[in-house]
Amino acid sequence: MIALNMNMEEAKLLLEVLARYDMHLKVEIRRTYKREFRHALKEREKALSVIINRLESLVK
Repeated sequence: MIALNMNMEEAKLLLEVLARYDMHLKVEIRRTYKREFRHALKEREKALSVIINRLESLVK
């Protein structure tokens, strides 16, 4: 397990950056035609969702 200490402002900024990347990732998934690459992107999206949800529960 990795621990990262940050203040609330930093946590909110990180959450914003991750949410923005998530939006771009969704667009990239829709535009990807290679099945294997799309699958890898979807797996990354799932992992990112877990991280975003954890962070949201701490920030709000």
